[in-house]
Amino acid sequence: MDTVYLGQGSDIILGQDFLTWLWYKSETAGNDAFQTKEGRHFMVHMEQRICVQGGEGESLDTATVSGPMSELREARLGLATGKKVTRALLRFERESETWLLTLKAEDFAFSGMKTPTVEKNDAKDDPDALFLEKMYLLEACLEMLDILYQRFLEIRLSPEWEREILNVRGWIRHESL
Repeated sequence: MDTVYLGQGSDIILGQDFLTWLWYKSETAGNDAFQTKEGRHFMVHMEQRICVQGGEGESLDTATVSGPMSELREARLGLATGKKVTRALLRFERESETWLLTLKAEDFAFSGMKTPTVEKNDAKDDPDALFLEKMYLLEACLEMLDILYQRFLEIRLSPEWEREILNVRGWIRHESL
């Protein structure tokens, strides 16, 4: 996590650094660590599906962990051997609302987004209300993701990054014991 590559292929390295850093932050930051522009606190968690990868070409090594009761042990051990997160299932929580989405490091593409349930009200209600509520929830999730990425970039592009690398490495050592 300590090398910055610019140019072709830098997106995947930045994406891997982001997802690896996000896993660290999700486990070490307090409940009030993240907040929206309106001041609403939210949390992010890595869920039961994480893919870590290291090496190049023929020596490329991948470990994917998934399962409802997974402790992510194999992925954590992968981090200890120098692998970085390449794909993860993220859970966002804000008050009583929960979102899920899978994010890929190589192109920041997300898939499988699930928003909080939109309750159907009376048939007399505005027919566009359900659609608009769903769009609001999609935008809320993307805003939280943007806030996390902005925070990551602020640290990543500052002298603070060297200290953050040491913190992440310490967390990896502690978690892989």
